[in-house]
Amino acid sequence: MPQILIIDDDHDICFLLNKFFTKHGYQVHEALNVKRAFELIDEHQNLDVVLCDYRLDGTDGKIILQRIKQKYPLLPVIIITGYNDLKTAVELMKLGAYDYVLKPLFPEEILNTINAAVAGNQPAVESRAEDNLAGFSLSREKKKNAPVTGDYIFGNSAVFQQLLEQIILVGPTDYSVIIYGESGSGKEAIAQEIHKRSNRASQPFVAIDCGALSKELAGSELFGHEKGSFTGAINQKIGSFELANGGTIFLDEIANLSYDIQVSLLRVVQERKLRRVGGTRDIPIDVRIIIASNEKLWEAAQKGKFREDLYHRFNEFTIEVPPLRKRKEDIMIFAQYFLNKANENLNKHIRSFSADVENIFKNYVWHGNLRELKNIIKRAALFTDGDFIESSSLPFEITNYNKLQFEHVQDNFESIKVTPAEQSRGNYEPEFSYKSFGIESNSLKEASIDLEYELILKTLKEVNFNKSKAARLLNIDRKTLYNKIKLYQDLNNRS
Repeated sequence: MPQILIIDDDHDICFLLNKFFTKHGYQVHEALNVKRAFELIDEHQNLDVVLCDYRLDGTDGKIILQRIKQKYPLLPVIIITGYNDLKTAVELMKLGAYDYVLKPLFPEEILNTINAAVAGNQPAVESRAEDNLAGFSLSREKKKNAPVTGDYIFGNSAVFQQLLEQIILVGPTDYSVIIYGESGSGKEAIAQEIHKRSNRASQPFVAIDCGALSKELAGSELFGHEKGSFTGAINQKIGSFELANGGTIFLDEIANLSYDIQVSLLRVVQERKLRRVGGTRDIPIDVRIIIASNEKLWEAAQKGKFREDLYHRFNEFTIEVPPLRKRKEDIMIFAQYFLNKANENLNKHIRSFSADVENIFKNYVWHGNLRELKNIIKRAALFTDGDFIESSSLPFEITNYNKLQFEHVQDNFESIKVTPAEQSRGNYEPEFSYKSFGIESNSLKEASIDLEYELILKTLKEVNFNKSKAARLLNIDRKTLYNKIKLYQDLNNRS
């Protein structure tokens, strides 16, 4: 059995590559760091090939390659790199790399390269001239950056590229997948992408919002029912699991299912059989299950809200979908995508967004994630007749987000209580009054207040308008923070 060593500090990548290569007849060894890698190389001196990430523990892949080649010059080393750079590729080949593969990884592509290395074939890129290598790289890059089919797109940030890589790797398997993400972050679209990359792609994809299922009808919706099994069951009903037979079922917000339904679901997952409500026979099913939740299921299990045994049945692979507000560098990529969709629906030809709108989008906190962004752009496109979407086409709550946040602070101002302990520590400051500053006669103090306001606003943005955290960062108590905000509002209203 040929042996392969995978060197990568990403646990998920190692796990999936291990399963993939094992399935194709390889004995796989894993190393999450350089030290362990060389321990395994020395221990298993009959290794057939090494697959090594270019970036590992801050170490340059070229250094790792050189160390391997100095000691084991005949051992084929394939480098995984996310950098489509001709100079780097040529340098790696000159240093003795058998080949290199670009991220995101395509399992079949890696397998072909691994098989060729084990068979002792010459690397596909070894005899290429630099211009041919450049053409190869460009072709591979286009494949990498090509839009994923379906309703989900991927940004340029490292996190989204990793998300795409995970989908590509787990798609061809039959693993159950848990997708974590906030509402509106595109969990269902990601589940569809996983389905489309599986060998079940030609079979049904059925999505169920478990949060919308009533306790009484959840069993019927998921597993079906027989005629007359309960009041109102005037006909036989085929459940979602049967409809998805041979394909994939996606259970969104699964933590909302009742305990009784979770018990029934556990039996379906374990035995791959179901029984309709009121039925007397078991029906075999072959379904891949993908679930999603906006809360950690392990934590829900610890609270008794979700069955722990059911969690472990599903927890074969996990994907974390980042919220849009934490990937600001990708906002305009998504925005342009949704604008193109809006143009198609409205038969318009809006080119892009004004600089003002781009600034608003990048500074807005997208609590509704992609769903909110999509709906905002659809609305703005409807109101736009020119080539660019302007801020005047955006809703008031978007263009005045910061102001509304401070108005929210003002609404809660009276509810803030100062404890005797705070007063005794000297943290309490009396309410401010704009009259005490003499604003009309002293522009220096007015400028000082403006600078203070800017610092407060910047800090609030950094902590997503969490007032307690902002006060701690500003080294003041909450009461003082509220007072300063109220002061600025008073001055603003007065002007």
